[in-house]
Amino acid sequence: MRTSRSRLIANVLGIGVAIMTMVGTVPCTAHAGAIFPVADKDGFYYGPADLGAFAPGDVLRSRPVAAHPWPGSTVWQLAYRSADSSGAPISAVTTLIVPPGAAGRPVVSYQPFVNSLGLQCAPSHALFDGGLKESAALNMLLARGWAVAVPDHLGPTSAYGAARMGGQITLDGIRAVKRFAPAGLADSPVGMAGYSGGAMSTGFAAALAPDYAPELSIVGSAVGGVPVNPGKMALQIGDTPHPLFGLGFAVAVGLEREYPAALPLDRALTPAGFAMRERIANSCVDDIISAGAGHSIGEMFNRGMENDPAMIAAMHENSLEIAPEVPRVPVYEWHGGNDQVPLDLARATAGRYCAAGTPVQFDVIPGTDHATAIAPGAMNAVGYLADRFAGRPAPSNC
Repeated sequence: MRTSRSRLIANVLGIGVAIMTMVGTVPCTAHAGAIFPVADKDGFYYGPADLGAFAPGDVLRSRPVAAHPWPGSTVWQLAYRSADSSGAPISAVTTLIVPPGAAGRPVVSYQPFVNSLGLQCAPSHALFDGGLKESAALNMLLARGWAVAVPDHLGPTSAYGAARMGGQITLDGIRAVKRFAPAGLADSPVGMAGYSGGAMSTGFAAALAPDYAPELSIVGSAVGGVPVNPGKMALQIGDTPHPLFGLGFAVAVGLEREYPAALPLDRALTPAGFAMRERIANSCVDDIISAGAGHSIGEMFNRGMENDPAMIAAMHENSLEIAPEVPRVPVYEWHGGNDQVPLDLARATAGRYCAAGTPVQFDVIPGTDHATAIAPGAMNAVGYLADRFAGRPAPSNC
């Protein structure tokens, strides 16, 4: 993956939350309401009329994928029932890759960082059209003989930033994989992994699992470069033009899709902001970066700070540092020593998990930033999950 994309999360999530606090008092009725992406033309992605009658994780439909970049592997896509941020039923999709070998092998749910607003950017598309640069990392997992599930964890509206929902979609995707009889994974142990934005969904999946999906045989979770509290990151963002402003703006647009009452951008946007929201509402990461490059919060948003309790609650709901849930499975976490994503917040959150009795191995990769910490930490993460699958005691340096 390109270094610019790897580094962008260091500032982008903070920009997004800073944007959401710049809510003015001047109402604007033009182009009112959240803008959702262009609907996917593929009916596979849509749930049945009685979607609510299905249990979370139930497989709604499946299809094999004949043309794929993993020789010898069998690939399916599964549509399944999950839930959005309000608990309403949604249809979600995961891509399941099974290398040759015996049934019952370990399975890893891998959550990419997908910084996009268009449905065509989702992993279930981008894995096959070259749009997902992380796809090469899957080879490390497949080389171990593990099955890999890659969920579209931003959900059916590509709600970039809604990490709690991403955790639910991840867990329900694991349920779907285990319930899908042709894959032979019903009795398989499960691991989870993700970096940066993908680590947010992975982290929430681990934290929510004890209550949301207690039946799942999850043996461990590996996360790196986790922005555990984007709100605090926002304090580091000023009102100066930023090359990655578009991605921060996209966070605001994505969260508005999930929390339209709590995060009404109509009260905040300038005419330029309304135009930007329309322009990127169906864009993938490259177009979002291009559209927003060099712009600033003051240009797109009316002045004035908003301390609305509903807005604060929505932000806290998607912050791992603040969320009350605690993982009960062993956690491997890594962070660059010079990472732009705050190390102290990640370490403090891991410390809270340790205090609750969760084994946490927290590694700081010396001399690395958000981009250069990915590779060495990922190699460690694969070894960590291999040990969990082998039943070895989980290390902890709490």
